[in-house]
Amino acid sequence: MANIKYEIVKTIGVLSESSTGWRKELNLISWNEREPKFDLRDWAPDYEKMGKGITLSEEEVKQLKALLETLD
Repeated sequence: MANIKYEIVKTIGVLSESSTGWRKELNLISWNEREPKFDLRDWAPDYEKMGKGITLSEEEVKQLKALLETLD
């Protein structure tokens, strides 16, 4: 598998933290030097390891926000 380059451009927030220190975070990340996208995934404390996650464009985040607001 090829190396994946990433840069955490902005940390938006932490949703939860496990007893092992892994944290579920929402960040703005540039993958392989591309345009940054919103990213939700688990990260090891040193950011050297990551779990599976989901990346969303700004438009997808707006749509997700609108959907979540219907839950109120």
